[in-house]
Amino acid sequence: MIRFLFRFLGLWILAAGFVFLVYDGTKSIASNAIFITRLNDSWNAIHATSLASLEPAVKSVSPWLWDPVVTSILTAPTWSVFGVLGAILILLGRRKKPLIGYARG
Repeated sequence: MIRFLFRFLGLWILAAGFVFLVYDGTKSIASNAIFITRLNDSWNAIHATSLASLEPAVKSVSPWLWDPVVTSILTAPTWSVFGVLGAILILLGRRKKPLIGYARG
């Protein structure tokens, strides 16, 4: 059941990453320049208050985690963050390969 949930969420997040890739692509074609939407900008457009409350929450856990880790994720392109997260969830939810030979239990 958990593997199914990981695969299901992973596919939805991967689809959202593809939507953001198409969005950036069409905006780049329309403006004749490369246009990349950062995760920070996308999150701010969708729900700004949760983005503002993220910094104190992360800094309460550990202050060093905010500056190098979370800020670099927030400045990455939205489609790449969603793509990587979706791929990780899909890999976590994949079925185990059948064992061959004497390794069966």
